[in-house]
Amino acid sequence: MSKYKILFVDDEPHVTAALVRAMRREPCETFNVDSAKAGLELLEKEHINVVVSDEQMPGMSGSEFLTVVRKKYPDTIRIILTGQASLEATIRAINEAGVYRFFTKPCNAVDLKATIRQALQQKQLVKHTRKLLKKYQQQAAVIEELEVTSPGTGILDLNTDEDGAILVEDVEANLEDLLREMG
Repeated sequence: MSKYKILFVDDEPHVTAALVRAMRREPCETFNVDSAKAGLELLEKEHINVVVSDEQMPGMSGSEFLTVVRKKYPDTIRIILTGQASLEATIRAINEAGVYRFFTKPCNAVDLKATIRQALQQKQLVKHTRKLLKKYQQQAAVIEELEVTSPGTGILDLNTDEDGAILVEDVEANLEDLLREMG
């Protein structure tokens, strides 16, 4: 996994210092700020992959902050920490801020690191899946065009073995037949 950037937002400096220490062996660059306002200012300057925010902070709650992050930076993974988990705050964090995970303080550093790794891997898988889907759609469009422009040529008649694998020799033969007919 390549180097990624994590932003820790908490008004208690000892909490952010502990979180930064917990991540020191991870392939990441960490940033820590003491308010949602400072977090938003940093996000304007840096491409941050993961934001881990406290829920209860002066000025703006973590849920409100992460809701803004979701709107402005939708690809940023959002995780929330709280010392006093309430059902209302949890529901708001999930529904409005779209948090990936909700941790109570003090959180287990191993669990936090594993969660961040999982979230980043999931994000990479989604990105790769979208890329494959786009490629598939492009190829399907080419095949559809071939079916329209060359009906009945057998170009798309594929023979498969018992496991469903395409027999390449037959495809090559079909292409050779098509080229002979065309040319």
